[in-house]
Amino acid sequence: MPALARPLPSVLVPVTVFTAIAVFCAGVATVVARSDGSGDREPAAASTSTGGAPDGATTTVPRPLPVFPLTGLPAADPAVAARPALVVKIDNAEGLARPQMGLNQADVVVEETVEGSVTRLAAIFHSTDVDPVGPVRSARTTDIALATPLDNPLFAWSGANADFAAAIRAAALIDVGVDAAPGSYMRRGDRRAPANLYSSTSSLYAMAPPGAPPPPPLFLFRPDGAPLAAGATPVGALNVNYGAGPGSAPVDYLWDAAAGVYARSQRGTAHVDEAGVQVAPQNVVVQFVDYVDTGYVDVSGSAVPEANLVGEGPVWVLTAGHLIEGRWAKPTLEAVTQYLDASGSPIGLTPGRTWVALAPPGGATVTG
Repeated sequence: MPALARPLPSVLVPVTVFTAIAVFCAGVATVVARSDGSGDREPAAASTSTGGAPDGATTTVPRPLPVFPLTGLPAADPAVAARPALVVKIDNAEGLARPQMGLNQADVVVEETVEGSVTRLAAIFHSTDVDPVGPVRSARTTDIALATPLDNPLFAWSGANADFAAAIRAAALIDVGVDAAPGSYMRRGDRRAPANLYSSTSSLYAMAPPGAPPPPPLFLFRPDGAPLAAGATPVGALNVNYGAGPGSAPVDYLWDAAAGVYARSQRGTAHVDEAGVQVAPQNVVVQFVDYVDTGYVDVSGSAVPEANLVGEGPVWVLTAGHLIEGRWAKPTLEAVTQYLDASGSPIGLTPGRTWVALAPPGGATVTG
């Protein structure tokens, strides 16, 4: 059983988004198109070959379908594969936001601390649509480092304090929040404000500008039959805790070998969506990060932190019933975070959906 993660000496100098965003965003355009036009090409369905065929006859050999960059799963629809990523900020406050909608359709979900020990979810969509999605809540400066590597994604949110909102609007993303597109959102009468604001991915994608590129891969996915990294340890259960307090939501992931997924529970109960389906991704990445005080407080007086995502630190990757310990590295704001094993090689994940927990140092424990 692996030991509790401890922060290791950093090689890269951490830089918070809130202090770096003004410099970075000055030279970033609102929409960036890929220079090679790869997002506009349709995949070829087959190739031909004369080698090995009797009498020189031509044979047709099917080519494998391209894969979605965020899941590693086959992408049968070229139009969907070519569209940009969509990030939706989803509330996760206990007693108010659950059950949510859209968490089981997101390719990637990142869980971040937003104030005190309360977490919020950045759900990243690309391969799948959902209606409705929400409840949609406010942005934080941590979201800039999450969204920037996605190559100008659509970003759906419902406000922030004036300084945070200005930083979000200056970042390398396409604003499709409620202030920019109020007609794409609705308030539900059966939910209590502020956790009653919803949209749909189809409505939000309708605002994507022409030429908006698809996201790059965020992970390396293992091919079928490929072995796990050396040092992978069988682990059946994991607890992630973001801190103490009445708003805290400790999370448990339990490996389901038959289904090949990690069933998620939160504060002692199964984390299900409004359809009653439990959240159960194929991969869980616990990225241990330092949170710094932004100097702001929420309405309850709790400090509002920012996750320090530029730099490096320890990481635990849960995949295929095993835990792989390594390091994460993100040298710049726009760089895709790398997850590396003890040898420095990228850690291979199982194709499918992934949850990333931005946990404080020492915030995760193997429980089974």
